[in-house]
Amino acid sequence: MSEKSPQFYDLNNFDLLAMTQCSNDLRRMGQNAHCMEEAANSIIHYLFESLRDGKSGERACSLARFFKTHDYRDLDEELNNFARQFPDKDMDLSKMKCLVLLATAGEKPEWNSRKNSRGHQAIPLPSVSVVEQFPMISNLVKQLGMDVKNVIEPRHGLFLDREETVYGVFHVPDALGNPIIPAQENFVKPQKIKSALGFGGLFPNGDIFAAILFSKVFISNKTASLFKTLTLSVEIATLPFEKKVFSL
Repeated sequence: MSEKSPQFYDLNNFDLLAMTQCSNDLRRMGQNAHCMEEAANSIIHYLFESLRDGKSGERACSLARFFKTHDYRDLDEELNNFARQFPDKDMDLSKMKCLVLLATAGEKPEWNSRKNSRGHQAIPLPSVSVVEQFPMISNLVKQLGMDVKNVIEPRHGLFLDREETVYGVFHVPDALGNPIIPAQENFVKPQKIKSALGFGGLFPNGDIFAAILFSKVFISNKTASLFKTLTLSVEIATLPFEKKVFSL
């Protein structure tokens, strides 16, 4: 994490000034990092600590996470084994992408290490049909302004002209009872999750990255739209480590 104590932001009243200040802090999160995992951890812990419920002063988020896609063949044995827990006849391990949990921070002790995640360390993305079976992942990709097929099978040259790409945000204003958000009975209800919000984009090699927040504070469309601007700051902090992703 950054040595600087995080500025607190009222998620009930997140405005343009808060977005600007938060963006400036996020883009510096990679300065003391040695790999993308360290930078992502700084980003996620910063968001987890700094976003607050202005009425109670408590943390606004129950859980915050950072994901990126990664080639299965370049993952370590532990993550390879985890991904293989999701057997599918369409899996071509030689070119398959996985959605990898790179950083996590949450209210429960087990939510503060990616290696303790029971279901999200490395999710295989072998085909469009399989991704569509994970409504949160498919909606995340689509709401960020991307095509699922292009994410799991990046085409050469597709991402060269990235200035023309417009990124959105993944936003579920009402999480309770929404099929997009899984684990309603053992996560959404007991943790009193009101909204989910994700923001992210593309690295030059076609891998996607996204920070996802599960909030106990209702997040309006207006507030969610401000987070789209934070994507560039997250990319600035993590892009230098595109070829050095994991901690040893």
